[in-house]
Amino acid sequence: MRDSYDYSLLCHNTFGIEAKCSRFLEYSSVEEAQHVADLLHAEDKPLLIIGGGSNLLLTDDFKGVVVHSTIKGYEVLPADDDDHLLLRVGSGEVWDDIVALCVKQGWQGAENLSLIPGEVGASAVQNIGAYGSEVSHIIYKVEAVELATGKICEFNVDDCQYGYRQSRFKADWKNRFLITHVTYCLSRHDGPLNIDYGNIRAELERRQIEYPTLQQLRDVIIDIRNYKLPDPKVLGNAGSFFMNPVVERKQYEQLLSQYPQMPHYFIDEQHEKIPAGWLIEQTGWKGRSLGPVGVHDRQALVLVNLGGAKGADVVRLCQQIQKDVFERFGILIKPEVNIV
Repeated sequence: MRDSYDYSLLCHNTFGIEAKCSRFLEYSSVEEAQHVADLLHAEDKPLLIIGGGSNLLLTDDFKGVVVHSTIKGYEVLPADDDDHLLLRVGSGEVWDDIVALCVKQGWQGAENLSLIPGEVGASAVQNIGAYGSEVSHIIYKVEAVELATGKICEFNVDDCQYGYRQSRFKADWKNRFLITHVTYCLSRHDGPLNIDYGNIRAELERRQIEYPTLQQLRDVIIDIRNYKLPDPKVLGNAGSFFMNPVVERKQYEQLLSQYPQMPHYFIDEQHEKIPAGWLIEQTGWKGRSLGPVGVHDRQALVLVNLGGAKGADVVRLCQQIQKDVFERFGILIKPEVNIV
């Protein structure tokens, strides 16, 4: 177990922001997670539990305790029926490594979430999603250590109350648990693949693939994401910075009458989702910069560190984009990234 003081978080955030924390604790087993719970006291605040740092913006040194999991490994367990299997994974595993494993083994369910950065534990907190899929669709169980007691707890998917980029781990359970393992339920057999979101189908047609395999679908999604999203090692970023807003139908219909080409996605009879990237692009921010930060020229959802940026620079750009989008469309777009 690592227990360090005055610790640099530069390698723990993909924005490439230089910041330190007062104390850094890292656990690599359930027993070490329980030891972390024993070490932490009421005065050890503020507390920040992180994954790979791919959804994190540090605005200053963190004058508190940062906790991180490095629990590795996975095991295959039987499911309730022969058509499925359960995959129990350590919370410190890299998420895309697990997607690659699933695809290689022919286990269906995670393929649309290919190349999303971050770690397994964070996938269950954030309810990561892409291309018409969310990780909550395949989560079976989450195991965690309660910080207040050191008790090992298990939660099924309903307990976690997942929503769009939301869970109880981000709400009323925030900073209450250290996730140790996540179990996913995957299909053993080929079924219909989700290829109707974004430009997946168009890219498959361009490649003359009518019925893609899991690997072909993963390859297409990886290529699309690599084209649209910058490599954090080259341009610091946290992926999609804003959540796609869900608006009431009346507002949606008013906007659609003004912007007939506006992309949108049906939620229910009362609500429609509008891509935040499209809203930002209409305000002219795509490809523009504000000091040492900017909006990526291929994906307006992504804010990038152009070199030497501080967290406050990113916040300033975020707020200016929010202001411009609200003034034009009457929609407040909210950050997906955890701003600390």
